[in-house]
Amino acid sequence: MNLHSTKTARLLSIFTIFFFIFLYLPMVILAIFSFNDNPINYRWSGFTMRWYSALLGSAEVWTVLANSLLVAICTVFLSMTMGVLVVYCGVRSYLERFLAIFYLNLAVPEVVLAVGLLSFFYFFSFDFGFISLVVSHTLLGLGYAVPIIAVRFHELDKRLIEASYDLGATQAQTFFYVVLPFLRPAIMSAGLLVFVISFDNFIISFFCAGSSLQTLPLYIFSIIRSGQGSPMINALSTLMLLFSMALIFVAMILHRGWNKK
Repeated sequence: MNLHSTKTARLLSIFTIFFFIFLYLPMVILAIFSFNDNPINYRWSGFTMRWYSALLGSAEVWTVLANSLLVAICTVFLSMTMGVLVVYCGVRSYLERFLAIFYLNLAVPEVVLAVGLLSFFYFFSFDFGFISLVVSHTLLGLGYAVPIIAVRFHELDKRLIEASYDLGATQAQTFFYVVLPFLRPAIMSAGLLVFVISFDNFIISFFCAGSSLQTLPLYIFSIIRSGQGSPMINALSTLMLLFSMALIFVAMILHRGWNKK
């Protein structure tokens, strides 16, 4: 029995190692070739930092970066605001049974959600651009924000709310001075997660952004599709990857911190 368990553990360890290699090796190759001196991708000719310099000096890149950041910030604000209100008002009423609807965003394929949003905007003759993209990203972000905030809210001792009312606090004062401070760690971690999802999103952006707005993922796709890819795209993708990983690590630290509390 012990020998069988040891063999199983070794097989699982080997499988896990190969899984992580398969998962992260393309990212490592991408980062390595962002330092390639050869303008033709995937033919190594020497080490250079000029692609990062060219990236920082590109006005077009800064424009699409500003678009991505603005869309992500608006998405986080709307997702967190709506998420907190849905959880706070829904848990205490008959709407609680409908909170499970937000979990569908995690189960439904993103391309299906994107096609549905595209059909919705076409049906109502809604102009595609910044607003349509923010609305679409907010709908996606609610699927992550509501579950995280709801879990935290269920941990709140309802006697604190009752004590607040007994001491003469209004419903608004109870929300801002009791409920909201308790939800703050969950809001911060959910906000960082939604920011990363919005900032890196391609599928919904491809369907709902229209031709008047371009984000970083759409910019990278258009460059590669036109056959003009260069190590500068690798450098841009590497920086996006590092930025997203840093935000995810911060969200994990915050999540772990309020779990200990």
